[in-house]
Amino acid sequence: MNGAAKIDAKVAAGVVANVKQVVPFLHVSNMERSLRYYMQGLGFTMKHKWEPDGTVRWCWLELGGGALMLQEFPKEGHNSWVPSCKVGEGVSLCFQCADALAIYRELISRGIAASEPQVGNRLWVTSVTDPDGFRLFFESPTDVPEETKLSEMK
Repeated sequence: MNGAAKIDAKVAAGVVANVKQVVPFLHVSNMERSLRYYMQGLGFTMKHKWEPDGTVRWCWLELGGGALMLQEFPKEGHNSWVPSCKVGEGVSLCFQCADALAIYRELISRGIAASEPQVGNRLWVTSVTDPDGFRLFFESPTDVPEETKLSEMK
């Protein structure tokens, strides 16, 4: 290994050791509605928040080992942004779980519209779509044959 490669390997090892978690940062159109959906509907808890005027403007939410941040974008004034479509369209977040079927049952019991679990890539997969169009997938390993739906297991 030449000198430059040794330095690159050392830098890379330091970066790898330093990175602890990736946390998606989602801009939402209505913080109150999103907090209700994520906390009451999906069961997330709030770890951090920013309330410059007594209203939550930014927060860090957690569910088990997963996390995400939400921030409502200003619709007027400095740094305003009015999206041309749902802000989450085309964005998917995949949560790796111990038991996606248990997550599905819990979501249904809370009145959340979740897709029927189906096996894909050796994973049970169920999904929800939040009020801004972000798709959240909950997945867990399985040996059940590909494309099997939960309703076919009974």
